[in-house]
Amino acid sequence: MVDDNELNRLRDIAAPAPAQDAKARAFEAAMRAYEQENISAVTQGSIGGLRLTERAQKLWSEIMQKKLFATPAIAGLVALPIAGYATFHLLREQPPKFGGDEKITETLADKPATIKPTTAEPKPVPTELAKDKKADADAESRDATDALVAPATPKSESTVAGGSAQQTAAERGVVAEPAPPAPTGEFALDGTVSTPSTSRVARMPAAESKLMAPQQPAMAPADQIAPQEENRDRVQDFKTNPVHAALEDPVSTFSIDVDTASYSFVRSSLKQGFVPQADTVRVEEMINYFPYDWKGPDSASTPFNSTVSVMPTPWNAHTKLMHVAIKGFDLKPTEQPKANLVFLIDVSGSMDEPDKLPLLKSAFRLLVSKLKADDTISIVTYAGDAGTVLMPTKVAEKDKILNAIDNLQPGGSTAGEAGIKEAYKLAQQSFIKDGVNRVMLATDGDFNVGQTDDDDLKRLIESERKTGVFLSVFGFGRGNLNDQMMQTIAQNGNGTAAYIDTLAEAEKVLVEDASSTLFPIAKDVKIQVEFNPNKVSEYRLIGYETRALNREDFNDDRVDAGDIGSGHSVTAIYEVTPKGSGGEQIDPLRYGQATVNNGGVANADEYAFVKIRYKLPNEDVSKLITTPVTSANEVASFDQASTDQRFSVAVAAFGQKLRDEDATAKFGYDKIMEIATAARGADPFGYRSEFLSLVRLASALGGNR
Repeated sequence: MVDDNELNRLRDIAAPAPAQDAKARAFEAAMRAYEQENISAVTQGSIGGLRLTERAQKLWSEIMQKKLFATPAIAGLVALPIAGYATFHLLREQPPKFGGDEKITETLADKPATIKPTTAEPKPVPTELAKDKKADADAESRDATDALVAPATPKSESTVAGGSAQQTAAERGVVAEPAPPAPTGEFALDGTVSTPSTSRVARMPAAESKLMAPQQPAMAPADQIAPQEENRDRVQDFKTNPVHAALEDPVSTFSIDVDTASYSFVRSSLKQGFVPQADTVRVEEMINYFPYDWKGPDSASTPFNSTVSVMPTPWNAHTKLMHVAIKGFDLKPTEQPKANLVFLIDVSGSMDEPDKLPLLKSAFRLLVSKLKADDTISIVTYAGDAGTVLMPTKVAEKDKILNAIDNLQPGGSTAGEAGIKEAYKLAQQSFIKDGVNRVMLATDGDFNVGQTDDDDLKRLIESERKTGVFLSVFGFGRGNLNDQMMQTIAQNGNGTAAYIDTLAEAEKVLVEDASSTLFPIAKDVKIQVEFNPNKVSEYRLIGYETRALNREDFNDDRVDAGDIGSGHSVTAIYEVTPKGSGGEQIDPLRYGQATVNNGGVANADEYAFVKIRYKLPNEDVSKLITTPVTSANEVASFDQASTDQRFSVAVAAFGQKLRDEDATAKFGYDKIMEIATAARGADPFGYRSEFLSLVRLASALGGNR
């Protein structure tokens, strides 16, 4: 038992000021004690153990009864933190009233945050920490101090033990108790610092030190929960081309489309595990994504050649497919004109994602490596405003160009209009006569400063294209992609639109297809097909819904249309119903002409007459190419069609299937796989093999079975 006289002497003796190293040891011990306390698993039901204030009182009693301290100095050191610690928690449990009737308003900051359950597996206590605890337990006085001093910043259980205790409490709906304030003044290590002891962190391994980093609450109070980020991808909605009666509406007119954005967007969707939205599927862009070995022209004087074939339809025994294939003249590297390119790069805050600006920078590095030394590159960026990062520079100074690309950083809003104007201005300053002058816009499409309306941007691009500077658009990322705007300005800028979701796609678009991407051989290319009602009852064009033109637009040279680059291939497929086949979907007119006989009607044996109108890149007057389609263009069976023709038909079927079109409703993915596998042919870059994997993915996801 403790002598009463000795206790009286201890009571009357003033406690000496604690030494600095003693304070440090006490504080470190408190941190370890707190962590050790929270490592123990919490069972279901009520949490066992005493409240913190009760534990403090119990420990004080044990200290005095068990004679844990033999010196007045240690007793004085312990007494002060115990008193402050207990008083603080008593005040929190029963706040004082001021003036008797005054009310204390509870603010959101006073409310404890709800802890979100975690599914993380429990992590073992770091070995070095366990050794520290064992060594400290050997000193009896430090062991007692551990139990008495509260930590300044309690750690979430998940940072030390994988969150097992935290998860159990959260599952029962237990709200985490707010941590007491960090000790300050006399009990701070340096009199002012209120953070945990840095000496302990300093001697930790890096991995353990990272575990000690303060953790943000997993979930905010209910009225502060941030909504999930909205997917703001914008795509143009459109209706599938209808079936036309050849007798009533024999003429079909449209602009060619060499864009490929839809295919890579569809691929990205399927690889992320969901079936793409129907309006993101533009069937012609899926077909034209692949290189085909169509027969090209013999010289650049005739920029492209067309090949037309008629074959049975795999998904409908009553119809046939009229396959129109166009191949552009392929310029040799020595014949390619000089290029004046302006990289117009979106560096707004929305581009700060791995599949946006970082991928964009890698993509443009690939393009720089493809260009010739005397080509010219300029770089304009835009965020809150537009600015010139690199004045016109020859590719011979490659390091300077690459450094400018590497130093691009995201931030700010998106002043796309200002960037476009600045880029065209710079392109004009470096304009190369008889060369390639092109602005290459890379963006996620989120224009939110200046002219943001698609029609306004369209008019801006239309006015700028008259200068002879073309525009290509490259989209990056998901969740903010403005595909509709990209399509609008690319179509009206005499350029192309591509979507780049991987570095492999960047290599395809900017390296493998660089010639067709950069070097135009014809512009404003339009196709018009007139069907002969004597041979064809009905027809429908597969795809090209967003490229439809009026019949009178075909001969109007002021009407803009698509462009063909060096070596480009373009494919268009019509599904036609031969007269008398029994596959007609439209009833004949009661009072109209029921039949068309050959009484004086010219060319009655033709299926159709195909006309292609185009302009050379530096000319404003169009030229015309015509091709009659007769039985000489027909093959007896689908298997007799060429490998490329059959593969392109498989892609057309796949696109229609994803759009849930009636024509392919009963044509399964297995049939598409069968056709594509048999027609895979030479596949040096693996594009067709990848297509087969996408068909399998769509089938597994149950897309429009």
